[in-house]
Amino acid sequence: MTVSEFDVGPIARALNVHAASYAIGGLQDIRKRLRGYSKRPSSDIFTSQTIRPHWAFHYGGRTELQFNIGLEDIAGEPALRHGVAFSFEPSQSLPSIDVLVPKVGLFNDYLRGHPEAFPDMRMWHYRGRVQSSDYPASPIMTDLVVPGPFVFLGKRQRVAEIDYDVILADFDRLLPLYEYVESGGHESPSVKVPKAAFSFQAGCSTDRPSGTTASLAERVLNISLRHNLMQAALTCRLIAQYGAANVADEHASGSGTKIDVVLQHAAGEFWYYEIKTAHSPRACIRDAIGQIMEYSYWPGAHEASRLIICGEAALDDEGAAYLRQLNERFRLPFAYEQIVLEQ
Repeated sequence: MTVSEFDVGPIARALNVHAASYAIGGLQDIRKRLRGYSKRPSSDIFTSQTIRPHWAFHYGGRTELQFNIGLEDIAGEPALRHGVAFSFEPSQSLPSIDVLVPKVGLFNDYLRGHPEAFPDMRMWHYRGRVQSSDYPASPIMTDLVVPGPFVFLGKRQRVAEIDYDVILADFDRLLPLYEYVESGGHESPSVKVPKAAFSFQAGCSTDRPSGTTASLAERVLNISLRHNLMQAALTCRLIAQYGAANVADEHASGSGTKIDVVLQHAAGEFWYYEIKTAHSPRACIRDAIGQIMEYSYWPGAHEASRLIICGEAALDDEGAAYLRQLNERFRLPFAYEQIVLEQ
């Protein structure tokens, strides 16, 4: 089958039938409850109003985080995407994207709070007809939340090997994210996200975006890029000092979050590093302190022997006095380290 001959309609209708034994089969009942409707808006996930030849989204999804399937052209071969998406393209049913903006905020909150929820899924986006490369599940960048782009989280399958159970099982996994977003963040996820116990595994990212081709303005103002550069500089320094077998970045905390950098300082003794891009040490400490304490002390986490906040600014006398008081009065093992980047 060529890309031009592909039609998602039969797949969407088959998913409606197969969904009866999955939680996603009750999507319209969930929407009825969340919206306070007097009756269920539809009996199906996808309807004739939301199915097009090359894509489909759930009934009611135009103004929501939408469950979406669609054609992906991979090197001239058709593949089927499945997952959730925000479509920021204005239309008659979505004259303004303003209704989606707070939902993007909730989407981002959920992914920050559950960074291990979708390790096997990827995100990508379209600006017009230009498709981005794939990247790990992460908060949506602000510059994408404008009229036009389409942002997706999910997977792809070859159209010759469609597995409906895989699609529906992945929809079930995404359902707590949908419920969190569409309930305004007030409803607890209906499915607990599995949390892996802390077990140190050395290793640092090799595909982290580089700043070598970025302009000076991007290197200074792009927070995500800045964080990546600081993380790379820190891991390189720690590896040089302690060896690659003792350093890991984006390491699972054991409580459903990820630690920027973990150093195995001695057998069974770990130091946690949290990187912040604020311009003052006080702002870095303020932003980091809650996160880094959660990494060490939240139920299920592994307690660190040292909690290190990292920023670009040098620690001043007041900041040093504050951390010293936390160390001495509350016996909290805080420290601060400066990371200096070349401009």
